[in-house]
Amino acid sequence: MKGGFLSGQVLEPYAEAFLDLAKSDNELKGKLSEDVDTLLNLLKESPQLQEFLGSPVVKAEDKIGVLQQIAGDQLHPYTMNFLRILVDRGRIVFLEGICLKYQELLRELDQTVLAEVSSAIELSEAQQESVREKVKSLTGANQVELQTKIDPDVIGGVIIKVGSQIFDASLKGQLRRIGMALTS
Repeated sequence: MKGGFLSGQVLEPYAEAFLDLAKSDNELKGKLSEDVDTLLNLLKESPQLQEFLGSPVVKAEDKIGVLQQIAGDQLHPYTMNFLRILVDRGRIVFLEGICLKYQELLRELDQTVLAEVSSAIELSEAQQESVREKVKSLTGANQVELQTKIDPDVIGGVIIKVGSQIFDASLKGQLRRIGMALTS
């Protein structure tokens, strides 16, 4: 229940507001989306930054100062203003969730699906394009955003996860299906 509350009451309204700002200008949409990616990378690379931003002891102006020092030059002024609003309203602790929700809403708007692809080795551009085309045909999406990860347990082939659907085209999956067929 908490996840639904958090999404409905905090994450979604802020993500929608930021998306509305991005939709107002197509060029801005690209820059603000890049800013969201930058912020997510910063948070992913630095758990200390997340702790700092979430700390109720740290003053708001100190949080803004650190964000300005770390990413100020890279971020559009609208993004910095948005971060200031989050800090002022005590919502900066939800920055990662807001950014992820923004990406989700943007994908819905652009009719894009997120495909999480696991493979034993890094996929070439041609292989990634092949996976994109396969996902497009399976889902009917206009565009496919790939999130790849290397998993040595896959052995060969790929495992594609789109939403709650999993398409297992891995050697490990084929071996498991053969084993199940032999035991039944």
